[in-house]
Amino acid sequence: MPVADLLPAPFRPQLIGGWAVGGICLIRLGGIRPRGVPRVLGLRTENLAHRFAVEWDDEQGAHQGVFIPRRDTSSRITELAGGRLFPGDHQRARFVVSEPGPAVEILAVSADDSMRLSVLATETDDLGSALFAGTGEAIEFFWLGSHGYSPSRLTGCLDGVRLEADSWAARPMNVQRLESSFFGDQSLFPAGSCVLDSALVMRNLRGAWIADPPSTNSIGVAPMLIDKHRCPTDVVAAQCR
Repeated sequence: MPVADLLPAPFRPQLIGGWAVGGICLIRLGGIRPRGVPRVLGLRTENLAHRFAVEWDDEQGAHQGVFIPRRDTSSRITELAGGRLFPGDHQRARFVVSEPGPAVEILAVSADDSMRLSVLATETDDLGSALFAGTGEAIEFFWLGSHGYSPSRLTGCLDGVRLEADSWAARPMNVQRLESSFFGDQSLFPAGSCVLDSALVMRNLRGAWIADPPSTNSIGVAPMLIDKHRCPTDVVAAQCR
């Protein structure tokens, strides 16, 4: 199935060398709360986003960002408040995270068993990417795509949000194991049409989520403040046709 068929209007795949770019973003958030709420009341959660790099046009011109067809979270509060206080509808999942030395191992399974993910990766010096010339180019690509849009609880609407961070510093990772029920679904991605490209890890970022809907047909969400956007925040890039 072409990636374009998985995207709602007004999005189209952002291509690099003829490939659409899919990704799995694994995020640990700490101190997340609405503006004005004391830090002590902030949440710490494990989160997972399956996403595609996209482009779209409006009256201001062309834009780029990411469309996130599915969000999963360890937090019951985030699940219940998704599309209200938090951007996008969220599914509840169980996360097991281990960080022995430079390695990161993550297992995530949704409550309804519709999503399974297993990742083992270790920090390295070489990105080893066919999509990007080096780590700096990969970081710039993800920075330019910091606008994210997810299906809302309201039918036919999208929740729009962008991440503003103090730094986008990242390290490349060598992925020893990646098993994804989403990108491994051959009814969506026939064998050979979706292959692992590269991975990055970002640690100890500080930032804020700011509502930023892509069109008048989409809805925004209240700005969120993150005191400690602690990672692993792993962005795993895949090449998909």
